[in-house]
Amino acid sequence: MRVVVWAAASGSERDWADMARLLRRLTEDAAASSAMVFLLPTEEPVLHLSMLYGMSWTVASPWARIHVEESIPAAEATRERRVVWVGDPQVLAMHYPRLALMVPEHMVAAAPMVAADTVRGAVCLLWPPSHPGDLSAGESAAIEAYCQEAGRLLERASRSGHPLVSGARPLAVDSDRPGPPEAAEALAAYDYVVRLPGALSLDLDGRISFVGDAAAGLLGVPAADLAAGRPWERVPWLGDSAFEERFRAAVIGHRPVRFTAGRTPDARVRFELYPDASGVSVHMTPLPHPQSAARLPHVSPAEHTEVRPYHQLMHLAAALTETVRVKDVAETIANQLLPAFGAAGLILMAASEGRLHVVGQRGYTTAFLSLFDGHSLGSDNPPAKALTGHTPLFFGSFAEFKRAYPDAVQYGTRNAWAFLPLVIRGRPVGMLVLSFDHTRDFPAAERHLMVSMAGLVAQALDRACLHEAKDDLARTLQTGLLPKRLPTVPGLSVAARYLPAGLGMDVGGDFYDLIRSEGNSVTAVIGDVQGHNVQAAAVMGQLRTAVHTHAVAGMGPDDLLARTNQVMCDFGTGLFASCLCLQFDLTRRRVLFATAGHLPPLLRRPDGRTEALALPPGPLLGIVPDADYPCVEMPLVAGTALALYTDGLVEAPGVDIGDAVTALAVRFAQSPDDDIEVLTDRLLGDASCNPRADDIAVLLVRFTG
Repeated sequence: MRVVVWAAASGSERDWADMARLLRRLTEDAAASSAMVFLLPTEEPVLHLSMLYGMSWTVASPWARIHVEESIPAAEATRERRVVWVGDPQVLAMHYPRLALMVPEHMVAAAPMVAADTVRGAVCLLWPPSHPGDLSAGESAAIEAYCQEAGRLLERASRSGHPLVSGARPLAVDSDRPGPPEAAEALAAYDYVVRLPGALSLDLDGRISFVGDAAAGLLGVPAADLAAGRPWERVPWLGDSAFEERFRAAVIGHRPVRFTAGRTPDARVRFELYPDASGVSVHMTPLPHPQSAARLPHVSPAEHTEVRPYHQLMHLAAALTETVRVKDVAETIANQLLPAFGAAGLILMAASEGRLHVVGQRGYTTAFLSLFDGHSLGSDNPPAKALTGHTPLFFGSFAEFKRAYPDAVQYGTRNAWAFLPLVIRGRPVGMLVLSFDHTRDFPAAERHLMVSMAGLVAQALDRACLHEAKDDLARTLQTGLLPKRLPTVPGLSVAARYLPAGLGMDVGGDFYDLIRSEGNSVTAVIGDVQGHNVQAAAVMGQLRTAVHTHAVAGMGPDDLLARTNQVMCDFGTGLFASCLCLQFDLTRRRVLFATAGHLPPLLRRPDGRTEALALPPGPLLGIVPDADYPCVEMPLVAGTALALYTDGLVEAPGVDIGDAVTALAVRFAQSPDDDIEVLTDRLLGDASCNPRADDIAVLLVRFTG
């Protein structure tokens, strides 16, 4: 087996060879057509494409880097630590649209490589549409065995101090051959090929590895001019034919593909493409009679670029539809564009208040970028000139760059640049800068492709900036309506958290408060107004004001909720709210409870016993004007802790709310109680770091005596 190193990768050559051996065995045992291996570094939650089998880098480059939260089987397998199987093309298209663009109608399996309870990466296998809709027992066993062995290998390499680290491009693993042919066999095979009307051999990237004289004659290009090139780049009349897309279909689908193309209406050629895991064999046959009177346009091979326009544009467009924030846009375009164009660096700038600000980058140091961050659009520098003039700038070498801008600063070995203005309907949005380590010609087709992609980036960046502006406004409104700080009360230890929703940009209606009243009593309240919009936040502000007013007056929880309910009904907004009210009587060492349809509080006793208190229900606020709210009394013992929370902490699709509250009570019981701030964070669990579809408010109160 041969392992081809595309770009520098770190780690033991023997370990890489063993990983390649395991991957080849897996694809054979699972009868998969192709496979991808992703490694997960410890310093970032991003999967790096590290090995390929039966697939070219040209096809796989959009998946060079995958964030573990993305909607892709390999990422899903990584974060959920399970095998992900997609055996239905409709499911593939619906749930993984970006992957469906790459491998339409294929079957896909992804599995994590785990060792020492650490996910080291993932493997992704593909089968053609002829595969059954389910994994067989043998295929499942092969995947499990591979993940265990590969996980142990990666763990061992990491402990040895020589972890396997991906290079800029993945390692391409060729299929094994039984051995070099004997001289007589090689000569016989050669004679067989040259007798054919036209024989051509392509690698998985479409480059010509063998061409016979007869094939060169049919193509109309000398054999010497075809070597190592791609047919659609070296043969003018194949430039606008379907050759490239048919080749891609053969490689991805691992099925023969046949089509006809012609140099002239009277000279046409039949192409037959036969793929395997190492490349594509092409058989060409001249057709004796014309099949069509339409002349195909001639295209100069110099007009073709190394990237695949349709393929890359589709992938970038699909990827950008999933971006929400500016950092997501920056990460996505870096993952897509750097491998697509072979760029070494990328800078994304946003235009704001007449200045350009760096909002994302790849391949630069922060110190270097700080020299250019915040420059005025009126500055005499390439980004400002390109954006204000709505004209992209291309510099094929540093010497060319220096001639145009004598003050230009070179970063490392960078020696070519593309400055792409991001403009929407004449309005400047930002600037995208690509840099390359080598000189570059930037042919017209490549420039057109870059400008087209910049248009997609401009729309995504503008949408993300608008989202963040609205999101910041909503968050400011939300937090402005919550208490800036909670009062200090002797005998009580208090902590609170508010976590805005991580998904969507609407403001929520969750609120909490702690209010001191006359005498030695304190009221704790938590609630949630229906809806996630500015109206819900406004009602929340009015509701919190009403609660605060009634609590300061010394009302008990039952009267407080009854009066607040009347106020809520008088608002006439059509919204309703849940609310839980507790009044601590520190003199009598008791606490009173009343609820308006809110989730039950959690009670943790001094001995650690924890339960969700079953309180007599009261209706939601804002529904029935004259509703009553029963009150329950409980003695206070030093060390008792009470947790109040909103539904965002426990509600999840497919999870019973009762089971979720029980699980929360268990977590509350098992958390250390020496520090109430730590206790609050433990109660939140993963909610503080995972995306959320709803706001969360938590209020913890411990009676210290």
